[in-house]
Amino acid sequence: MKIQSLPLDVINLIAAGEVIDSPVAVVRELVENALDATANRIVISIYPQLWRIQVSDNGDGMILDDLKVCSQPHSTSKIYSHDDLWRITSLGFRGEALHSIAQVAELEIASRSVLDDDLGWRVRYTPQGEIENLTAAAIASGTIITVSNLFSNLPVRRNALPAINQQLKGIQSFIHQVALCHPCVTWQVFQDDTPWFKISPSTSSHHILPQILKSVHHTDLQALILEIATPHENCSNIQRTTSKIELVVGLPDRCHRHRLDWVKIAVNGRMIRNSDLEQTIVTSFARTLPRDRYPVCFLHLQTCPSLIDWNRHPTKSEIYLQSLSFWQEQIQNAIDQALKISSATLPTALYNSRVSNLIKAAEEKSTYHVAPAPKSETIKSKDDWGLIELTAVAQVRNTYIVAEHDNGLWLVEQHIAHERVLYEKLQDHWEIISLETPIILKQLNARQVEQLKELGLEIETFGEQLWAVRSAPKMLSDRNDCQEALIELSWGGDLETAQVATACRSAIRNGTALTLVEMQTILNQWKITRNPRTCPHGRPIYLSLEESSLSRYFRRHWVIGKSHGI
Repeated sequence: MKIQSLPLDVINLIAAGEVIDSPVAVVRELVENALDATANRIVISIYPQLWRIQVSDNGDGMILDDLKVCSQPHSTSKIYSHDDLWRITSLGFRGEALHSIAQVAELEIASRSVLDDDLGWRVRYTPQGEIENLTAAAIASGTIITVSNLFSNLPVRRNALPAINQQLKGIQSFIHQVALCHPCVTWQVFQDDTPWFKISPSTSSHHILPQILKSVHHTDLQALILEIATPHENCSNIQRTTSKIELVVGLPDRCHRHRLDWVKIAVNGRMIRNSDLEQTIVTSFARTLPRDRYPVCFLHLQTCPSLIDWNRHPTKSEIYLQSLSFWQEQIQNAIDQALKISSATLPTALYNSRVSNLIKAAEEKSTYHVAPAPKSETIKSKDDWGLIELTAVAQVRNTYIVAEHDNGLWLVEQHIAHERVLYEKLQDHWEIISLETPIILKQLNARQVEQLKELGLEIETFGEQLWAVRSAPKMLSDRNDCQEALIELSWGGDLETAQVATACRSAIRNGTALTLVEMQTILNQWKITRNPRTCPHGRPIYLSLEESSLSRYFRRHWVIGKSHGI
């Protein structure tokens, strides 16, 4: 068949199909335009049965000249030249969205620019993006875009879309994700003129995530913001020398998921998919979560636009990111810092400040004074990370260590705290030593023998159904139950599994009486581990009883306030 150029209307329709493939895509494109217009309040109205979507914002709005051309193909105010593709700071830049929407639906825009104090305009467009009707409109500064009869000219696509409930779930999921990236924005969403859900603004994503995951409280999360130097070894066109990593993680002893559905990654204000970075995050939580559980993590990387190529996917959900290995290392370090127990990562409560104010007010009117609590150790370096002071004061049922610190006390389960210490030591120094007297094992199958060899142990046949093991992990070598431990190791698993089993067997047992010195030694070793919140099996190691909780339970704030007329 003869090759020929396609007609313009066919070209436009094909292009529109790549950009606008569902109601979610309409919401995505309109919301991104609103955010680019510096809106901090966005209202979305969905009419599923009518195939109508309306997005209103309080952004900068458009002047009449812009309204006349905004739905033309490849019309944009975001970029002007080839070089601009390498310094993109906006969510949209291709100029395809409004024209594509006009191709597959009826498009109407009402807008009033902040530069025009007198008048707004309402414009209805043809499928070609031309003005069909233009009238003056009395509206506030901002933009209202109404999309009606979506896909009415593409009945096959409309009929092939998922059920309405699934489409609504997709819209909700998108808004949740973009709200995390832009926490200062107020979101109101209506379905058939009935309030559906709302997301209140905050200064950080730390307080947005609990509005999305209702079972998660903000105290279950740890937020961290790190500023780092932008890598420039592969790029000389660096405009932003400082990059920022914003991290919100679910503490593994309190918050995790049954599925890998809440590892979210954003770059420069847009949620993306990147399997390498996702794997880095999941790996960073290894041996901190229970079996078959996955982390809750939101990562927002803000870096120089010249390191990012957004032209990889029509929806810009996949990117080319320079210096990937550098970012993986930085993300690993950030998660390690967030999971440490320190003065910088302990939750603080407004209640503490109220109690403190009441005490100060009482001191002014009385003869007694309350000695201030000693300040926690100053953060001297990232390696130290402001580790808190823990003092062993007692042991409960020969199982739990009672540890006091500046803001209250903790109950620390001695076996699994010691298990975490030993596991990380084994990770850093897995040492196999020769045994003076070989250990004889009986009735091993071929797979068990191979497993012990894979772990680096020296084993050889010693007779019929007998094997002599001539080396063993150093931590097990002098234990009376070394033979049972070796059999346990022979039953499978990789080196990491063997290290966990060795640490568990070697850790101090519950029911063992400890002196204060021994308890303090365990606390000192445990608090500097890389992942002190959970044992290698994912069990929580400590129970926190903060001063604020104790004050609230014993009504100390009420007694102080009442007795001093406050």
